Amino acid sequence: MVISQYKRTYNETHHELEEMGKTHAELVEERTKVKCERIWTEQLFRRSPGSETPPNIVVVSGVAGIGKTTMVQKILFDWARGTQYQRFAFVFLFKFREFNLLDTETEPQMPLTRLIVRHYKYLNDPKLREILKKPESLLFILDGLDEYKHKLDFTQSKFCSGPEDYFPVHILVTSLVKRTLLKGCSVLITSRPTALEALDMERVDRFAEILGFFPEQRLIYFKKFFGDADQGKEAFQYVEENAILYTMCFNPSYCWIICSVLKSHFMVPQEERGATPRTVTELFVMFLHNILTNHRREAKDQLGILVKLGNMAYYGVTNRTLVFYDKFEMSTFGLQSDMSSPFLSGFLKEILQRDSTLEHTTYTFYHLTIQEFMAACSFYLDPSGRINELLKNLDSCKDGRFEILTRFLAGLARPSVFKTLGGILGEFERKTAKQILDWVKKKAEQVLQDRDKIDDEDGLFGQDKSEALRVCQWLYETQNQKLIRDTIGKDLKINFSGTTLSPLDCAVLGSVISCCGELEELDLSGTELTPECIRRLAPGLICCRHVNLISCHLTSTCCSILSSVLSSPHSRLIEMKMSNNRSMKDSGVDQLCEGLRSESCKLEKLSLSLCDLTSRCCPALSSVLSSPHSQLTELTLDNSNMEDTGMNQLFEGLWSKNCKLEKLGMSQCGLTSTCCSDLSSVLSSPHSRLTELGLSNNKLGDSGVAQLCEGLRSENCKIEKLWLKTCGLTSRSCSALSLVFCSPNSRLNELELKQNTMKDSGVDQLCEGLKSENCKLQTLRAS
Repeated sequence: MVISQYKRTYNETHHELEEMGKTHAELVEERTKVKCERIWTEQLFRRSPGSETPPNIVVVSGVAGIGKTTMVQKILFDWARGTQYQRFAFVFLFKFREFNLLDTETEPQMPLTRLIVRHYKYLNDPKLREILKKPESLLFILDGLDEYKHKLDFTQSKFCSGPEDYFPVHILVTSLVKRTLLKGCSVLITSRPTALEALDMERVDRFAEILGFFPEQRLIYFKKFFGDADQGKEAFQYVEENAILYTMCFNPSYCWIICSVLKSHFMVPQEERGATPRTVTELFVMFLHNILTNHRREAKDQLGILVKLGNMAYYGVTNRTLVFYDKFEMSTFGLQSDMSSPFLSGFLKEILQRDSTLEHTTYTFYHLTIQEFMAACSFYLDPSGRINELLKNLDSCKDGRFEILTRFLAGLARPSVFKTLGGILGEFERKTAKQILDWVKKKAEQVLQDRDKIDDEDGLFGQDKSEALRVCQWLYETQNQKLIRDTIGKDLKINFSGTTLSPLDCAVLGSVISCCGELEELDLSGTELTPECIRRLAPGLICCRHVNLISCHLTSTCCSILSSVLSSPHSRLIEMKMSNNRSMKDSGVDQLCEGLRSESCKLEKLSLSLCDLTSRCCPALSSVLSSPHSQLTELTLDNSNMEDTGMNQLFEGLWSKNCKLEKLGMSQCGLTSTCCSDLSSVLSSPHSRLTELGLSNNKLGDSGVAQLCEGLRSENCKIEKLWLKTCGLTSRSCSALSLVFCSPNSRLNELELKQNTMKDSGVDQLCEGLKSENCKLQTLRAS
């Protein structure tokens, strides 16, 4: 059991399935930092280094199915057999779901002693009073705060101070945490992240989060589940290639579902295997299909029972209800009378957890996602026409509770699903599928193609990029290429700049964009992208014409993946902005150049400013320029440490007959007059196609510009725009520049000379050239 000791904040509107990809990656990274300590279950109540006393109030958080209740069971087991937690004389376990029933009974208030006796009837009054006299030897475990219907209020004025005092149960809980009741006792609370705001975290001595399986542990789980190490490894390798399934594997519950589905696939000979799941919907369809197949012989009214179960599940999603009681919800939805059905009892054991305590029996789905999947299925199985009401709820709800349900609704509207589940359950409602897909298309077009909402600076999605990502996730679940192409179109510009994207999000985007076949522009600037993110995006990047990757924290590994994108025979990329990625360095450019030299590469524009480049990458760039396959016409290398040696190496490519470069940016690259003679000969070369040259912020000096002007006067020179800002020029450069203006061969129409010390005498010389009838200059900046 891996627990991470630190505090973090959660967005309550995010479903655990959405959060899993990004938060687990973040938490794995956090464990290596000072504020994050990796501890084990038996260490929860141990004193931390530097602390004088052990913690009394401990909160353990974790998403559904991560192992919170399993951890509680292990603590009780280890304590009972005398191996751990022996400083506690008594350990009392309470479940918040049981507290929910107490308000409906005749005892809305009770003392702590009464609450304990209700759960532990063998503790009579004299014995219990004796036990409570030593609170420092007591541990209270309160499991499942997220299942409690009351919000714990720590701001109220009245708290319980004695175990015999009568109070509502929720005040007894807050009093234990606030330490007004049984001061010195220890309390352990477990909760999903979304319920943590109900706690007064200032009162908590230790906050821990169960992170689930780390990457190396996932493979171990697969091997153990399959029983055959080779088959387990084969199944795991498949999952590794699927970003969606792989990121789910950190959660033991999801891992169990995935292994259950894949075991039936990989345990048969390869020639007999069917399709493997790619989406979350496909995974749960196969999971349900396997269960239904196992219990098919027991079925009488299988369809009717599943509709009732799905209706109850939808009620739970709508009302944020996770626990269903036999005398309440199970009865309301007509399931209590069906409990004797062999099918229902057998089927429920596969997806519902039964818990009998006190006078009640409760049921919870093994995972919230199973509940949401069953809720979605009910709308395809029930022909009663509730779909219009559902769509109204989806339109009006803004708190995210229907997000995963919506993905399942979209994913279930597929012929392959009808074939898989319809063969067991009967005909799926195709009318429902059409209504759902029409709704998805309409919502997607509102977000992706509503040009009225475009902000000139932010571009498309500028106002709500998270909504755009959500829509892409719905489209991905449909796996409907025609729907995706019709919705997005090839001329769309997608802007996710400054957005946090997980590898899971990138896999969805990559898949959706690849379905379009072609996308005009994808802007991911300011988005931190790991090599895994780039790898998952690759299928989509191949289909884009323009990609903005400025300030994305790209590394040389990322460049290796991008190189394969460029060399793909189907690549449509013609422009890639990669500036301000300082971790790329020369090694990254070397990797990139392999793709740029490919005969399949169509890239025309590349910007690599502020990437910490030096002269070491120049031979690779030069080889690209001289490659007969290169289509590169624009290259920006501003703010690099190329120096003259790097520039000299670039000249070899610039002189080549194969070089198609028209625009070259070399501002602030540490150049001096030493490189200007060779640069001048490049400009005067008959093969040169350069029309724009940026040399600002280089110490060229008057001598360097004088050499440059010789090339500018050549009949072969095609330069139209030249930037020489802050180049250490004086009035001595002006006579040479004036001669260029006067030259009949010069095509120069724009010149930047700002922040040079030319003085009036220099300007006078420039004016002589400007008066020439051969002068074509239209823009001169010299102030």
